Amino acid sequence: MAQAEDLVERGKYIATIGGCLDCHTPGYFFGKPDMTRYLGGSDVGFKVGDLGVFVGPNLTPDKETGLGNWSDEQIEKVLTTGERPDGRILAPIMPWRALAHLTKPDLAALVAYLRSLPPVSHKVPGPFGPKEQPPIFVMQLTAPTDNAAAKQ
Repeated sequence: MAQAEDLVERGKYIATIGGCLDCHTPGYFFGKPDMTRYLGGSDVGFKVGDLGVFVGPNLTPDKETGLGNWSDEQIEKVLTTGERPDGRILAPIMPWRALAHLTKPDLAALVAYLRSLPPVSHKVPGPFGPKEQPPIFVMQLTAPTDNAAAKQ
């Protein structure tokens, strides 16, 4: 039992330093993260160039709105390749390229931690195409203009 607890604690540490809370917990971007829905999916979208708007999904083990129906292998794959079970590639803002460097034991710990969370029923909206108007607050990532780059 202590070994399993250690695994979950290691996963919690990785999720914490990895900043998962930031993009996957409602209220975070408004300065008041709702810790009763920790990692239950954001309430803010990111507009990424011409790709559209993406909302950090529910990472809890809720079977309807979270990762509850995903296998450990599917979670590991999305974290290390950016590819979801349905074949869709994650938005570029998701740092899967950095997570791809996790060791196998650390990846297993992160999955164990996500599995240990209380399920939160929260389906995030989206993704939204570039011409769609999301019904949520959106943060926009913009590339610098040539003039802004020249001033640096």
